[in-house]
Amino acid sequence: MVKGGENNQLDLMNRRGLVVGNYCHDVLIKDNLVIGESLGGAASFVSNVLDGLSIQCDFISKVGFDFAYSVSHLPIQNSSLKTTLFHAYFSSILDKDGNRGDRILKRVHACDPIIPSDLPNLEFDFGLAVGVAGEILPETLERMLDLCRVVFVDIQALIRVFDSADGTVKHVGLRESGFYHLLPRIGFLKASAEEAPFVDIEEVRKWCCVVVTDGKDGCRVYWKDGELQISPFPTTQVDPTGAGDSFLGGLVAGLNWGLSVPDAALLGNFFGSLTVGQIGLPKFEMWLLQRIKDDLLRRRLRCVGHETRTVGSEFRKSAEHDDLQASLVVAAKLLSTYSNQEFHRNSQISPDHAVGQSMNNCSNCEQKLLINPLCEEPIQTVEDQTRHTASSA
Repeated sequence: MVKGGENNQLDLMNRRGLVVGNYCHDVLIKDNLVIGESLGGAASFVSNVLDGLSIQCDFISKVGFDFAYSVSHLPIQNSSLKTTLFHAYFSSILDKDGNRGDRILKRVHACDPIIPSDLPNLEFDFGLAVGVAGEILPETLERMLDLCRVVFVDIQALIRVFDSADGTVKHVGLRESGFYHLLPRIGFLKASAEEAPFVDIEEVRKWCCVVVTDGKDGCRVYWKDGELQISPFPTTQVDPTGAGDSFLGGLVAGLNWGLSVPDAALLGNFFGSLTVGQIGLPKFEMWLLQRIKDDLLRRRLRCVGHETRTVGSEFRKSAEHDDLQASLVVAAKLLSTYSNQEFHRNSQISPDHAVGQSMNNCSNCEQKLLINPLCEEPIQTVEDQTRHTASSA
């Protein structure tokens, strides 16, 4: 543990963020077979990182009467609607280039949208708009911009639309989304490489910082006067769900710990790489999180007395960027060694126990068999759900 630095830790604890986005139920289906059911929603993945790195936040999320998981930040529960449910379809079949097809995501049903009056009437140092199912309205984001000094927005909260027949997730251009007029007030916009064509990066970067994640190639940071490629952390992908959300959590946590934008993006890449290596919501070992926090605190203390900066205002790589990357690479190797030793130790006790323990570790104890498995529910559109609610009234 790092000794001293009480004032720096106190400053970090005094900062508070606002995270807005609904929790979900996720069902993962590969080759028409269910391989996992898990707590989902960007808010759950973001919380996993921010809580682990001691970043204090208020969470505004909505769920239905059937919400199946325990969470550290209690949601608003609707007694008449079901929790937002997504089915994610994967295929093991390779195309002619040897690549697997893209994930197909379908929204089966959706809970309430989050409206401005759901947000606390308080001031926050930063906010994250991380909707996944159209639950964040333009007026809600506008209210967040009023309450928070800087707001980070995941583009999926703005441009996702859903097929009226089967709920398949599609995208519209940012200009047509109803949110475009708010761009000058947004601090950071995060998009995946698949979402980037709907953004018009060259135009949007004039208004805010744009970060584009690109899987095995890391991410790229764009701002008005420049751009930077940030290195990835090699990993074996098991499930890409939530990787971008974990990245955003790492980016925000890094900025709040005093890192420059490129250094914070490096931390985001690290948590994204850890996420794709597990099924569903990942489990981050406590010793690993403590190691990272100790490292971040050391770097923060070394900056005491140097020039200060506001969160997100610094776009140059720090002199310690390569050192931070090396430190995170070591942490990843230690985690890999630890995981292999744990699996080997458990397999010596019982092969069945080893497999079961591995599955438990994949989802932070939030993956479980439900009394009424979500995967057995037929595809139901939001319109069908609305009609059913009206007929029951």
